[in-house]
Amino acid sequence: MKSILIIGMSTFGQHLLIEFSKRNCEVMIADIDENILTPMVSYAVSAKIADCTNEDVLRSFGVDEFDCCFVCLGGHFTEALEVSYLLKELGARKVISEVNRDIEKKFLLRNGADAVIYPEEDMAVRIAATESNDAVFDVIELSDGYIIYEISVPSAWVGKTIKELRVREKYNINIIAVKKNGHIIPVLAPDNKFSSDEHIIVMCHESDIKKFVK
Repeated sequence: MKSILIIGMSTFGQHLLIEFSKRNCEVMIADIDENILTPMVSYAVSAKIADCTNEDVLRSFGVDEFDCCFVCLGGHFTEALEVSYLLKELGARKVISEVNRDIEKKFLLRNGADAVIYPEEDMAVRIAATESNDAVFDVIELSDGYIIYEISVPSAWVGKTIKELRVREKYNINIIAVKKNGHIIPVLAPDNKFSSDEHIIVMCHESDIKKFVK
């Protein structure tokens, strides 16, 4: 069971809290606004009404004891920058900060954040990828242009195996699983035969998937 600290109950922070609670994580939440914090208390093991730009406040949380600290302050970039920096200075193991603009990414990554989440951009990428091509059903952006895609099995692949198709050699993509009837089947054997009612989960560079789906 992981311990999580979420600072700021932005819309994204609230959704994050609910999802972590579903996964039985121990979550502590903090926000300066009692009216925002109170409705979310039932999802957390601990809640603090506090100004988290105050170093003494953060120190009192014992931030180094959490597996991950999230900074979800919505459009309050200056405060997010301060909190991210202080968390790292106080020994936080991992700091992930919410951003709203590209320029914020650069500053946060240089000043404390180990990673950033850009909810609007991430959702835009997923929607554009799935709605612009009928063969693409879902997408998860990783880093440096690498992406995980869920796509339909090409008709030419039906009844053939990974070994026969020489997928990695021909297309420079890695098949990591198939999805059938809503269930994920990972780590496929070379002699696995594809069927028309399956989707494949692949990891590759964005440039390679574009060539492939064409």
